[in-house]
Amino acid sequence: MSALAHVPNEAPPANAPAVWLQPVASNSGAGTRAPRALIIVQNLPVPFDRRVWLECQTLVSGGYEVAVVCPKGTGDPGFAVINGVEIYKYKPYAPGGSKASYVLEYLYSFAATLWFSLKAARRGRFDIVQSCNPPDIFWPIGLLFRVLHGSRFVFDHHDLCPETYESRFPGGPHAVLKALKFLERRTMRSADHVISTNDSYRSLVIGRDGKRPEDVTVVRTGPDPDRLKAGSPDPALRRGRTYLVAYIGVMGPQDGVDIVLRVADLLVHDHGRHDVSFTLIGSGDCFKELVTLRDELALQGYVEFTGRAPDDVVKSVLSTADVGISPDPKNALNDLSTMNKTMEYMAFGLPVVAFDLKETRVSAQNAAVYATPNKIEDLARVLSDLLDDPERRRLMGAIGRERVETELAWSHQAARYLQVYDNLTRPRP
Repeated sequence: MSALAHVPNEAPPANAPAVWLQPVASNSGAGTRAPRALIIVQNLPVPFDRRVWLECQTLVSGGYEVAVVCPKGTGDPGFAVINGVEIYKYKPYAPGGSKASYVLEYLYSFAATLWFSLKAARRGRFDIVQSCNPPDIFWPIGLLFRVLHGSRFVFDHHDLCPETYESRFPGGPHAVLKALKFLERRTMRSADHVISTNDSYRSLVIGRDGKRPEDVTVVRTGPDPDRLKAGSPDPALRRGRTYLVAYIGVMGPQDGVDIVLRVADLLVHDHGRHDVSFTLIGSGDCFKELVTLRDELALQGYVEFTGRAPDDVVKSVLSTADVGISPDPKNALNDLSTMNKTMEYMAFGLPVVAFDLKETRVSAQNAAVYATPNKIEDLARVLSDLLDDPERRRLMGAIGRERVETELAWSHQAARYLQVYDNLTRPRP
């Protein structure tokens, strides 16, 4: 998941060349004019959204002109051209965390996205419009450009919005859930092609939303092994202890970061392990609550929160850590979602501890050790056992790094993504 699925500190520097991309033939279906694509993103700025940025660079390398509409990050300009990608940015709406505030956020984001999409269209018509979720609200813009430009509409399926709602607001009004399923269904049926991030999402799109199998392609979110790899460890990051356990990712209600604190509490106070430090990288809706919980559990000396950290800090922590922890609890969302944090640990050669989730097993296989879902005591046990077994940690880390290099890296996904575009921009009978 792109809880983002969408992990802080993943984006490459704005001027970083996409050196890993293989040269590809330019699309020949659009005549002498380079085919032009619009990509719509709402939940993260670009290039901070790593998946979308890799998609942009893949399209540019394939001969496409690319424009992106997304929210601003801190200090971002309203318009920039980075590595050949036009990026139009609007001031983000700050949600308050309630269901009503999300509705207001999405209405505002839709209006801002429509305005800047029309602005971007002045530079040239769009052959393809791609929207990325969450949320599932931009299909009318895809249909609008189908009328205006004859554009094809692609949906990049990052998250399960109905299941995300259920995980964040358990027992919430059924009318909201029904509306989210309607928006998902309209998005899928409006799209000429759907790109799913794993096979579980693909099966759901075909079964729940009635999409034809040939119109759904799996393009996984893969780490860049040339950028995400272990460097020299920094012993000072262990803070005087033997072991370091790392977490990187979003800190929302469904991400289970409170479970990391409960695990630390069990190890330190119940099992008497004073040889383990924890470093938690990232931020989110629950950040302040998590810091408060840490202090209530008297873990100030054992657990450090960095907040959103720059890439060099992330690399230092993950290069020093002994284990990466993926605490996502089992629910309808997490069981079917690919956790980017898990693959990032693997890219750094870290063994992973996680609950036994379907798609986590698909990603990590033998690079992870799995605890009984949602059993915090069992997660603490498997973590403690792994810390005490250096040879197993070394072997699991090597397996994970090899899987990234040979199968999971974006370089293995890029051709499949580009093929979707090339097929849609070929002349139609």
